[in-house]
Amino acid sequence: MIICKSKAELEIMHRANQVVAQVLGELVERVQPGVSTGELDEYAEARVRELGGEPAFKGYRGFPASVCTSLNEEVVHGIPSRQRKIAPGDIVSMDLGVKLEGFYGDSATTVPVPPVDAEVGRLLRVTEESLQRAIDQCRVGKRVGDISHAVQSHVEAAGFSIVREFVGHGIGSVLHEDLQVPNFGRPGIGQRLRAGMVLAIEPMVNMGTHEVEVLEDGWTAVTKDRRPSAHFEHSVAITEEGPWVLSAPQHRLRKASGYA
Repeated sequence: MIICKSKAELEIMHRANQVVAQVLGELVERVQPGVSTGELDEYAEARVRELGGEPAFKGYRGFPASVCTSLNEEVVHGIPSRQRKIAPGDIVSMDLGVKLEGFYGDSATTVPVPPVDAEVGRLLRVTEESLQRAIDQCRVGKRVGDISHAVQSHVEAAGFSIVREFVGHGIGSVLHEDLQVPNFGRPGIGQRLRAGMVLAIEPMVNMGTHEVEVLEDGWTAVTKDRRPSAHFEHSVAITEEGPWVLSAPQHRLRKASGYA
């Protein structure tokens, strides 16, 4: 069932997503050679709780951490580890979810660690551009297929491939609500968008084949050809005025009760 949120519920979701945006921004600043993904995860959990939220991913279906940290050929759901150290030339995808006041926020970004190959840099740029093109389609009366096509057309025109096994999703008082938002598809088809819907849109784009496989840990998805992958995500509300990117950074949070 697709749930449209009230104005008050959207305001709560905005607060949840601003915690996500704040902590992700701080994590980006901490992505440096020699830092472990486990350290990033520990920092994120502490900051989310300090800002009044709860880590949404920790314990979700058994996931053992607060942040999905996926490096290089890892597409999504990488498990943080104190033994996994970031190195020059890596790209680091970080996906963070937060629960606040009964509602969820969800966003992801991929960070390059210089020096990064120019083609890898282009992969990140195109993936982030495809997310923005998808957000531009988040308008009342449009259809899910319009979002999907916006991603696919931009990515494939650039010579990259779309992951098909993982998709975006509705989000609200449940982390994964109806409906599903694929990153591939035809325009003009699928569910019509209505005011109050909130979608977590998350292009996952590979440099080589679109095929992925899951490692023995049962979580980490990697590209089948082990070439790099990028991941960007925003939680977006459909409103009569147009798309409202709930997870776009707007304020510097200082504590659970207010903004700086």
